[in-house]
Amino acid sequence: MTCLTSYPRAWSLCLKKAAGLLFFSSVVTASQGQAFAPKKEIYHKGWNDLNKNGKKDIYEDPSKPVEQRVQDLLSQMNLNEKSCQLATLYGYQRVLKDSLPTKDWKRQIWKDGIANIDEEFNGFIQWGHIDKGPLASDILHHIWGMNEVQRFFIEQTRLGIPVDFTDEGIRGVEAYYATGFPTALNMGMTWNKALVRQMGIIEGKEAKALGYSNVYAPIMDVARDQRWGRLEESYGESPYLVAQMGIQMARAMQQQGIASTLKHFAVYSDNNGAREGMARTDPQIPEREMRDLLLYPFRHVLDSVEVLGVMSSYNDYDGVPISGSRYWLTDVLRDKFKFKGYVVSDSDALEYLYSKHHVASDFKDAVYQALMAGMNVRTTFVPPDNMIEAVRELVKEGRLSEKVVDSRVSDVLRVKFKLGLFDTPYVKDPQHSKQIVGSEAHQKVALEASRESIVLLKNQDHILPLNKSVGKVALIGPNVLDNDYAHTHYGPLMAPSVNILEGVKKKLGASKVLYAKGCDLVDKNWPESEILPQAPDEAARKMIDSAVAAARQADVAIVALGGNTKTAGENKSRTDLDLPGFQRQLIQEIYATGTPVVVILIGTQPMTINWIHKYVKGIIYAGYPGVWGGKAIAEVLFGDYNPGGKLTLTFPKSVGQLPLHFPAKPNAQSDAGEGAKIKGLLYPFGHGLSYTTFDYKNLRITPDHIQPDGSLTVYVDVTNTGDREGDDVVQLYTRDVVSSVTTFEKNLRGFERIHLKPGETRTVQFKIVPDDLMLWNRKMEHVVEPGEFKIMIGHSSQDIVLTGKLEVEP
Repeated sequence: MTCLTSYPRAWSLCLKKAAGLLFFSSVVTASQGQAFAPKKEIYHKGWNDLNKNGKKDIYEDPSKPVEQRVQDLLSQMNLNEKSCQLATLYGYQRVLKDSLPTKDWKRQIWKDGIANIDEEFNGFIQWGHIDKGPLASDILHHIWGMNEVQRFFIEQTRLGIPVDFTDEGIRGVEAYYATGFPTALNMGMTWNKALVRQMGIIEGKEAKALGYSNVYAPIMDVARDQRWGRLEESYGESPYLVAQMGIQMARAMQQQGIASTLKHFAVYSDNNGAREGMARTDPQIPEREMRDLLLYPFRHVLDSVEVLGVMSSYNDYDGVPISGSRYWLTDVLRDKFKFKGYVVSDSDALEYLYSKHHVASDFKDAVYQALMAGMNVRTTFVPPDNMIEAVRELVKEGRLSEKVVDSRVSDVLRVKFKLGLFDTPYVKDPQHSKQIVGSEAHQKVALEASRESIVLLKNQDHILPLNKSVGKVALIGPNVLDNDYAHTHYGPLMAPSVNILEGVKKKLGASKVLYAKGCDLVDKNWPESEILPQAPDEAARKMIDSAVAAARQADVAIVALGGNTKTAGENKSRTDLDLPGFQRQLIQEIYATGTPVVVILIGTQPMTINWIHKYVKGIIYAGYPGVWGGKAIAEVLFGDYNPGGKLTLTFPKSVGQLPLHFPAKPNAQSDAGEGAKIKGLLYPFGHGLSYTTFDYKNLRITPDHIQPDGSLTVYVDVTNTGDREGDDVVQLYTRDVVSSVTTFEKNLRGFERIHLKPGETRTVQFKIVPDDLMLWNRKMEHVVEPGEFKIMIGHSSQDIVLTGKLEVEP
């Protein structure tokens, strides 16, 4: 194994020009492992001699159309080379054993190329294990290493087909250091499309600057169960909101010259009982709702953006695994949704065809089914050899036609050509990369995202914002210091972060702040304690008593409760939504001191905080607010920032009410006629308060009569009627009053976040197009039916202020 572990004095990065192309080389000693001397002669002005034949082939000519280049290259490839373009090689310390190319690579299966290398030098090894070596942690060294790996495929393979460097990017590009944003759920709670677009620009720029050409983001999964561990990765429950955010994110990323890979296609997030792990299968959702809810974001993003990647999901639908289904991966994705990129498998989704779903007899049969269905690249945490060899065997046996292989390989090559990898395969300017990755300008956007994502749930008697001149403040709770939420998987690993204690101390001064943990996030018997609760032992009792003592000494107690990475994330779904451990007992005893109390909730799953909601006057939901979370929370607490976030999840009172979500069918979630159960919600979809107030007036629908193919504009005047400037999220909902099939009671079909000064009025307008009014009729045709539609403007899905009528004429 060859590994860079230090910074020898002789090491330096230098850029040299070779026939007009910026070419990366380095001054290294033999011990540093540059196994192959650079082939400078293949780089010419305006083109690269990738097959080293001394002439400009069509596929090497940037002036030629992409399809001509794809077909020319494909005609020169043999089966070994084609099959290598159908598999992923996971990066250093994931699967790849060598940090840099070695002579042994000429004997490995990727000597003939590879489709992509995933998570190369991003620092992630396994949960809790981070590579802190210079190839991950130092940007200049990282880029040099990425270029060296790419140089192997350009210079040492017969046809010089570049590798697509893929990476994760749910809250910023996954790297040792990059700009860290709040999670997707928090970005959804900003309801700010322009801000999500800024995030996409930053993530795209930083990914490309670090050498990644393809990022697995955004996630188009619609939240369906509040217990689901992966809620942090979803924008929320509304397919319309998920689609709008996804369009902004995917478009912005791809405008920076990288591929956006949407996931998880399809019908993934309606998993049965929120189960994770091996149980990610068997979604229970009828076809119309599947189309209207779970397919809706994919359809709209793919219709708006020429997305270059899609990840196929683990699950089946109605007995047919997605990753082995021609209907899903070809008929729907390519033929109906017009997708023209390449499909990667979600980890073991291909293997699951035989190991979990049992629709394939063995691994080779699973490979056959997946390729015939339309999958392009198997991506999982094992060497690529078995995938590549299975393809070769299937072709030689005559079971898999080389025509199918050519089609799948063409999709991969097409993306690489569109990304410019054949013409500009290297990161040209490492110094520029170092300047922009995690730059001050990018951090300002991340901080604004943290601020805008915070939701004020309750503010009885205007207890918030707190006065900065308050005497002593007690900061209590397991989430005061724990900001693991800022370093969850699928984002920057080691970006510096600010916890709540640091944020409040910076705001008030350390002398005014008392800290007591109060209790651990979970008790030692968790999760069994969720069904078999036990009293605190002596150590836990001391922690609670210490917090009570701190509260008694303070003028106000700020208690940070909820969940964190121990209770949520991939493979961490809950069976209960109550506060884990001894958190409820802690807040009850703090409240009993008589000291005014404000609660901050950290966590991506809604919490059944019925006692807190009843007795505590001030409640803030911060979700997973990113690396600047502590600063943003302190600004909200003490009035330097007026919160304007809104929930994109429904907060139930009990898990016994589930399923309970937005949108819902008429009366499907009604409590009318019930006499033996808890009724109502804690907080509805779209809920969120402000330190000021907003008034809606003068609803106009123009025109208010349209044909089925017509569009209209809705106008509403919004006034800040309070004494503080602040943000409001104006929400537009529609309802098909009488329809041939049952439709949702409310469909979110417009939202706009606006900033208004006290007394300021602004007219907000929404464009409604035919797609916003469509349903799947009894013949499963997607149509706008004539009749009356209700147009509603509200502060939330339940707080509707203005209503109007639209008539669709026959």
